Amino acid sequence: MKKNIKNFITEYGVVVCLILIFIFFGIMKPKFLTVTNLLNMLRQTSINGLLAIGMTFVVLTGGIDLSVGSIVGASGMFAALVAREEMGLPWFLAILTGLLVGLLLGTVNGILVAYCKVPAFIATMGMMSIARGVTYMATDAKPVPGLQQAFLKIGGGSLGPIPIPIILLAIVLVICFIVLYKCPYGRYVYATGGNALSARISGINVRLVTCSVYMISGVLAGLAGVILTARVTSGLAGSGEGYETDAIAAAVIGGNSLAGGRGRLWGTIIGFLIMGIMNNGLDMMAVSSYWQLVIKGLIIIGAVMLDSLNENNK
Repeated sequence: MKKNIKNFITEYGVVVCLILIFIFFGIMKPKFLTVTNLLNMLRQTSINGLLAIGMTFVVLTGGIDLSVGSIVGASGMFAALVAREEMGLPWFLAILTGLLVGLLLGTVNGILVAYCKVPAFIATMGMMSIARGVTYMATDAKPVPGLQQAFLKIGGGSLGPIPIPIILLAIVLVICFIVLYKCPYGRYVYATGGNALSARISGINVRLVTCSVYMISGVLAGLAGVILTARVTSGLAGSGEGYETDAIAAAVIGGNSLAGGRGRLWGTIIGFLIMGIMNNGLDMMAVSSYWQLVIKGLIIIGAVMLDSLNENNK
């Protein structure tokens, strides 16, 4: 009986937490449950959702990507430069630019980690600083307004009642579920994180797999940067600062082990929904942003401690 309860808590405890947090904010602030607020919350959460999905791929291989926040800023800024009305270029080129910037920076991360043997923490922390510096230099830290209306719809438009960012997040989720659980690549990712040496002996190109997860993280951060820029209607050099914290928190809360080889994408969904509900609910309750940072830090520490306890008790 005790074992069954323990297994239930380990497997579905995060779902129970999501439900309890949702009920708590619904009771404390009835406006939290309105359709308008819930859709707005999901629109805002889509940014962290994309980052958390990319982070999940990285974490499953035993790595970490601290640069996603800066990649969001860089991708969004260069997309904004292309999307300006005065440029006269097609709006989709701005989206492509943002994705390519994310892919480029993610590829550099992957090469440093997989082929140059630079620890992921150091490589991505260095990229976090480099990408942010390049973003500031691109416009001398000045905002880039006057973006095309067609481009702005990516972040602020809707398809029927559903905001476009939510639709894009759903599409990415479906693709990533297929890649992770229906394709050999997914098994390679788990094998690389579980035991890189065994994976290499079995014929898996561990370096390529490791490099590729940082590329995926970079592309998704690039997409998040495009959506964020379109939502705030201008390119801002400071966009994405601190976003890596929420992304890591969402992945870890969802049950993805930082040691690699163990995790689930559906857990990441629960994780970024919890973070989104927390951000929205605490804002509605007028909780100081400083206290919100403290709460997020405690959540990350608590989630990692719980993961360690579960691992030690196996």
